[in-house]
Amino acid sequence: MYDCIVVGAGPAGGTAAYHLAKRGRSVLVLEKESLPRYKPCGGGVSPQVAQWFDFDFTPAISLKVDSIRYTWKMGDPVEAKLETLEPIWMVRRDVFDHFLVQQAQRQGAELRDSTVVTGIEFQGDHWQVNTAAGPVMGQYLVAADGAKGSMPKWLGFKDRKRRLAGALEAEALTTVENPQVAHFEFGMVKNGYIWNFPKADGYSIGVGTFLGGGEPQDFRAILTEYATLFGVDLKTTKQYGYPICLWDGEQRLHTQNAVLVGEAACVVDPMTAEGIRPSIFSGMKAAEFLDQALAGNANALEHYTETMNREWGGEMVWAQRLAHVFYRVPQLGYKVGVKRPTATERMGQILCGELHYSDVVTRALKRLSGGLIPGLGG
Repeated sequence: MYDCIVVGAGPAGGTAAYHLAKRGRSVLVLEKESLPRYKPCGGGVSPQVAQWFDFDFTPAISLKVDSIRYTWKMGDPVEAKLETLEPIWMVRRDVFDHFLVQQAQRQGAELRDSTVVTGIEFQGDHWQVNTAAGPVMGQYLVAADGAKGSMPKWLGFKDRKRRLAGALEAEALTTVENPQVAHFEFGMVKNGYIWNFPKADGYSIGVGTFLGGGEPQDFRAILTEYATLFGVDLKTTKQYGYPICLWDGEQRLHTQNAVLVGEAACVVDPMTAEGIRPSIFSGMKAAEFLDQALAGNANALEHYTETMNREWGGEMVWAQRLAHVFYRVPQLGYKVGVKRPTATERMGQILCGELHYSDVVTRALKRLSGGLIPGLGG
């Protein structure tokens, strides 16, 4: 009988396992793939996450980015330096996720990878988790099986709000000319953007749309054209499509002896599609409140839901407002927002946890509205 069973070994699951094991709790991590495993993801990580752990992430970082370059329809470029305390990390998810789980194992967590969960049953005061290799028992469950996982449905979260975004990504192994620069393109895709994040041995080039609705777009054609800017022929690379679970307002993240974390909890930033930092944050908070629950606090899991809605959801209200306006009028947003000298600095500070959306969005919305309605700008 484990104190906690964590289903899924991504950033949220690895974080929950680490912090629970560090508190002396017995933890089992179940992962359907064999680790390390490939995971399509841009791989940009806020250095803010370092303050939530007591070990050095250097072995898991491919390189660091201190400049951002934007384009509009592959032209009208703007390049800006990030004036943050620490550059943005670029990681490969197979390395990063496995490294995080290894830290949990060093604290005493047990990992069973290549183990598919086939169902769950509540047995009065604990969970039975059925796997292809037989059942395991745990007092509490952490659902960390991502955007496509079955755990939320099995736990009874059938009618919740769940806003999905779509992305397509390719990994290009090539020589990177400017390894300190991340690239964003805003004019070639509706309701989203294209990214090109450098790694030590190539690029992660992807496209995502974050508002939903509208006419279908040929992501493959758009991405292939954009990649030519970097001398990359995407016809020779494998491409991966995947859903992204965006935060879409207040939600319940706990049920009987179980919590949702990461993309299973729909934590992704609806403006930037940043997912790793909020996933890690949710895993850290889940561990904190599960530890309290194991110590006898009957309201601990409810407090987890309240904390996530207040501390992360409160910020995402502002991110959602900005996304709704910016992606509806992206050309205007590029002109009066992205091209402003302070824009990259502000967004970098938000990503690094040095600034909150609530500190800047009111002014940004006023500026965008002023571009649409003369006299409103500030």
